[in-house]
Amino acid sequence: MTPAIVPARGKPADYGQEIVKRRRRLTLAKCPLEGKIVLDFGCGNGAQTAEFMQDECKIVALDVDEGDLRELSRHFRSQKGSSVLPVRYDGLSVPVADASVDVVLCYEVIEHVPDERLALREIRRVLKPGGEVVLSVPNKAWVFETHGARLPVLPWNRVPFFSWLPKPIHAKYAKARIYRRSEIVKMLMNEALHVRSAEYITAPMDMVQIPWLKNVLRSAIFAGDVTQVPFLSTSILVHCVKGKE
Repeated sequence: MTPAIVPARGKPADYGQEIVKRRRRLTLAKCPLEGKIVLDFGCGNGAQTAEFMQDECKIVALDVDEGDLRELSRHFRSQKGSSVLPVRYDGLSVPVADASVDVVLCYEVIEHVPDERLALREIRRVLKPGGEVVLSVPNKAWVFETHGARLPVLPWNRVPFFSWLPKPIHAKYAKARIYRRSEIVKMLMNEALHVRSAEYITAPMDMVQIPWLKNVLRSAIFAGDVTQVPFLSTSILVHCVKGKE
């Protein structure tokens, strides 16, 4: 029997990072947001939410962490005409009415929730018939474990190729779940969310601290928003739709 992972809280992206800009570009190419009610499921500190403020949509920003929601609120308090509503989430039941949301955005969150299937059922519940989901999860094929691991002896928790280990070993030490593309697609389909596309997001190189090296890597190896090469990708981005009932 595979040991159960006890998910750790993830570190939100920072404002202005390439990854939040990249997710926005990929999302809007699949799912225009203008005039829609959007649920940002697991909004964190609002770095990703802020990217969608220019898209003239109403956003319900949902998160379990009160500190992150306070940071988000401080940021949007200074924005005139902000249409972002911060909402506290208990990790189980989304405090949003059935079939009231046009689009759910959920980036690097499902791997942290206590019950991923319950979270997906809640996402489906709040969506209107024909509503859309854009969701990303960490990619098992990436060379580094993006969320780190609780490894004995080794103080550095981003050991190369740890994510490639068999699931029983990974689950024993990992801080969050990780997925193959086929796994996340099957999971979504099992919750009656019909998958339209599933792409590998190119590694953004946000964590590289040397500017010239970051630029070289982005232009020479990790160019473009998506890649056909799984081990050049940190995340899998899936676009799916709730069937009309």
